[in-house]
Amino acid sequence: MPGLLRGLARTALVAGTATAVSNRVSRRQAGRWAAEEPPPPQYAPPPQYAPPPQYAPAGEGAGAGDTIAQLRELGELRSQGVLTEQEFADQKRRILGG
Repeated sequence: MPGLLRGLARTALVAGTATAVSNRVSRRQAGRWAAEEPPPPQYAPPPQYAPPPQYAPAGEGAGAGDTIAQLRELGELRSQGVLTEQEFADQKRRILGG
């Protein structure tokens, strides 16, 4: 029986030592990971959009050439699909002063 107890004691000692070492290594590794800061996330910059064109009312110094140029530009925007028919009509009305 003393041989059996000695074997159990030796096994408990080895297992306890292995557990203690394993826990110590885990704590040390967790401390290292906590000390490392993760790199900041890399996000794409937000897209830059051009502001909508601003048209001056016809009465504010806009000459006939400016009015025609604005109407042409407005027509191009509509044909490109940038402006809807309603937006085109509203801007045209503003340009023509009505």
